[in-house]
Amino acid sequence: MGRYYRVANSIFGRVGWVASEEVTIQLFNSKCVLILLYGLEACALNKHQIASLDFVINRFFMKLFKTNNIEIVKTCQEFFGIQLPSVQIAKRTIKFEIQIQERSRLIKLLQIATLAIL
Repeated sequence: MGRYYRVANSIFGRVGWVASEEVTIQLFNSKCVLILLYGLEACALNKHQIASLDFVINRFFMKLFKTNNIEIVKTCQEFFGIQLPSVQIAKRTIKFEIQIQERSRLIKLLQIATLAIL
């Protein structure tokens, strides 16, 4: 989490209030969100942990748009096409589980083929 905050603060420090919201959000999405979500599809997260990740994104938007109103934050996230980590992790977890199942099937097929050759 420390690296996420370092990068997020760096974005605000370098382009924060000079660049448009679109540019700041694009930088945030391409740098910070990747750091925040890296490898989490392979982890069993509880509701509190996922809510904490959503909170981090919401706070970034609150800071960017200078508001504490969560409804404004949600509207801005929707307008800019930003999905909360809870949504992204759910999608990534499903994709990860499908990949694991496919690889398991391939391993079984290879084992069967190997036994047939012997």
